Amino acid sequence: MNWISNIAITMVAFVTMEGVAWFTHKFVMHGFLWMLHRDHHKKDSYGFFERNDFFFLVFAIPGIACLFSGMNYEIQFLFFIGAGITLYGAAYFFVHDIFIHQRIKWLSKTDNNYFRAIRRAHKMHHKHLDKYDGECFGMLWVPLRYFREAKSGNS
Repeated sequence: MNWISNIAITMVAFVTMEGVAWFTHKFVMHGFLWMLHRDHHKKDSYGFFERNDFFFLVFAIPGIACLFSGMNYEIQFLFFIGAGITLYGAAYFFVHDIFIHQRIKWLSKTDNNYFRAIRRAHKMHHKHLDKYDGECFGMLWVPLRYFREAKSGNS
């Protein structure tokens, strides 16, 4: 494979992960594994880590498996799928944990329409304290109304 194909595979895997994350968030985290995600909506503990952080492993394992398989079994495209999954995980960490929730006090003064829209959509997601009636389950792609609100200064 050439480098263009490798970059394309990585990008497709990254973009696909937004759909996987949305589906998992809506139907797994707000479904049968709510007991692990609940403390992210209702602060049951007061430490740095939450039970919700377990989902980091759920998403990391396929990425690691693809990276490993792509390096060791000459199925190279799996490496680039793993790279896309891993890059999405890094983006998730920076956007969700650092930027939105400020678990590490960094990027707190970032101000542009895209970031305001993401913060607003996530705030709307967290206004629901139980697993029902949720909204805005994605992370990087949010409904257009939040972009319009951010642009007009209503976020």
